[in-house]
Amino acid sequence: MSRLTQAPPRRPAPAAGAPAPGGGGRRRAAASRSEQWAAWGFLVPIGVYLIGFYAYPLYRNLELSLRDYTVRSFVQGDAPFTGFANYVEVLKDATFGPALGHTVVFTVVSLAFQFTIGLALALFFVGNFRLSATLRALFLVPWLLPLIVSSSTWAWMLNSDSGVVNAALGAFGIGPVNWLTSPDWSLWSVIVANVWIGIPFNLVVLYSGLQAISPSVYEAAALDGATTWQRFRHITLPLLRPVSAITLLLGLVYTLKVFDIIWIMTRGGPSGSSTTFATWSYRLGFGNLVPSFGPGAAVGNLLIVVALVFGLLYVRFQRRQDLT
Repeated sequence: MSRLTQAPPRRPAPAAGAPAPGGGGRRRAAASRSEQWAAWGFLVPIGVYLIGFYAYPLYRNLELSLRDYTVRSFVQGDAPFTGFANYVEVLKDATFGPALGHTVVFTVVSLAFQFTIGLALALFFVGNFRLSATLRALFLVPWLLPLIVSSSTWAWMLNSDSGVVNAALGAFGIGPVNWLTSPDWSLWSVIVANVWIGIPFNLVVLYSGLQAISPSVYEAAALDGATTWQRFRHITLPLLRPVSAITLLLGLVYTLKVFDIIWIMTRGGPSGSSTTFATWSYRLGFGNLVPSFGPGAAVGNLLIVVALVFGLLYVRFQRRQDLT
């Protein structure tokens, strides 16, 4: 009975200044909650920005393309639902075929020359030499200028009467060319301007990719007797493939939506000879006295679908690269 009634042994009192039992767990839980609140504090502004400036405009554009909007119904919000009628109208429009062809030519030719010239310049600058940094900075000027300034400058240079390009051709006995007012030259004129503006972006990204390639790989290939072309083909291009893919994807998305360059230089003319989906969408929605909001939004959504398809192809390509 004395054992049963004996009081349990007392736990030793914590030393002075020692943390109370369970205090460390509470502090860790409080620190975890603080980190969660900090994470939400950073995520909420980004989420609001994405919803306000991306998700809602995309939803609004889709909703515009599925209804028959007029100026009155656009203000009052009572446009009737028409389904895919606007898309059918766009596909049957006589402008669709030429605009599609111009968009493809403008995009493919611009990407090809921007990437090729940008890669050539990146290979040139990767060998550090005197004034290399200064020249690279100068090549960034077209990219840093506002597009309205660059487009207006090219429009002045290619002016049929007072442009410096025709003046230079006249010095060699070549007659003036109607760069911006001839259906045969207008599309190529805006392509030249767009290539000039897009080269710096390709130069910067591809130069960064080349900087990441170890020089020891080239040294080993040189010791094995590889020529300059062989090193470029079997080392530079394969190792630069991930950077090249994202460069081409971003260039594609940017070029598909180019509007200001074409609109400032030719307004899509003459006779629609330089009209692309971007300028056509703007003309339908805002360029007429009686705007066609639905068809204009439908053309814009077609551009979004094309960009989305190529984005998904890039994601699939990147996954294959990671698996290999």
